[in-house]
Amino acid sequence: MTAFSRRHLLAGATGLTVAAGLFGTADLARSAATAGQRRETALRIGYLPITDAAPLLVAHAAGLYPSGVSSGKPVLFRSWAGLAEAFVSRQIDVAHLLMPMALQLQRVLGAGVRVLGWNHTNGSALTVAPDITDLDQLAGTQVAIPFWWSIHNIVLQQLLRAHDITPVVRRGASRSGRTVELIVMSPSDMVPALANRSIAGYVVADPFNAIAQIKKIGRIHTFLGDVWRDHACCVVVTRDDVIADRPAAVQAVMDAVVSAQLRITADRNRAADTLTSGSYLPQPLPAVRTALTYPAPPYPLRHPEWSPQLVGFQPYPYPSFTRKLVEAMHDTVVDGDRGFLDDLDPGTVHGELVNDSFVLNSIAAHGGTQALGLPADLVRAEQVNLL
Repeated sequence: MTAFSRRHLLAGATGLTVAAGLFGTADLARSAATAGQRRETALRIGYLPITDAAPLLVAHAAGLYPSGVSSGKPVLFRSWAGLAEAFVSRQIDVAHLLMPMALQLQRVLGAGVRVLGWNHTNGSALTVAPDITDLDQLAGTQVAIPFWWSIHNIVLQQLLRAHDITPVVRRGASRSGRTVELIVMSPSDMVPALANRSIAGYVVADPFNAIAQIKKIGRIHTFLGDVWRDHACCVVVTRDDVIADRPAAVQAVMDAVVSAQLRITADRNRAADTLTSGSYLPQPLPAVRTALTYPAPPYPLRHPEWSPQLVGFQPYPYPSFTRKLVEAMHDTVVDGDRGFLDDLDPGTVHGELVNDSFVLNSIAAHGGTQALGLPADLVRAEQVNLL
């Protein structure tokens, strides 16, 4: 697939313009024309500056990556479109991607995308203007999402429909018709957009929800983990060619990620210091620390026993989640081609998308399921509560 057609697809899929300089660094942009011919042998990691990326970043800060991984800092991107374009054009080899997005890239681009494990669970919320106290008040407004194929968009639409509100795309919202217009927006643009009231709310990963709360620009209405217990948001991905050529390096990356997940869980405040003092995340320390700890939940949690306010760090990709995610994708409105959904079988998608051999090795090497708070049989039932 040509660079142009990749960009055209990503632009249509995200509702954003994917320009030639989207890679986030000048050297990556210059090398786009020679995708797949990078001479560097060390694996290169890319990320979006959100708390979702914490395991990949803490692993680098702690020196957990082996010599087969680039010694330079992971490469920062400003949009999901930019990160995805760099990944499929082989400018980076490992990244954290939205799980529905990873599936879309695999099926539409044929990019050999392979999910290695979960990067984190929870960590996202619906944040609304301060005067909005009920979902019914969103009728007739615009709400921003970070990407069409994201757990954010999927859960938001489930919530809206549960309250008899219809999500719409590319047409104005109607209060009387009880519709909400969804628009894609870069996470960094969401806070100012809410501040100037061009949108009524947004659903996104932290620390952007914490920032709005701290600055009193908005209020957290619902943590997505309060709707879908311990759902996966971002997953660790690589490509089939990387696995084939560098399996030992891929295993070492997964080992580093699992080790970092344990470190973060053991000391969230220290992780916040690492992420901000090391210039991995541009947001201020109070916002990142709040996002990792939420010492005082900002609303009465519906399921406090789920700890929905806490971003979780466990690596095992449950097949039950993949199945339910694919089922939910069929019911999700997006601005773009949905044709790839026609061939998706919820019962077989997991095996076609996920390679869990590396993460199973990593779990065993780090104390087994008990050390990571996982069930011994690695089986769970999905819990989704919309009302």
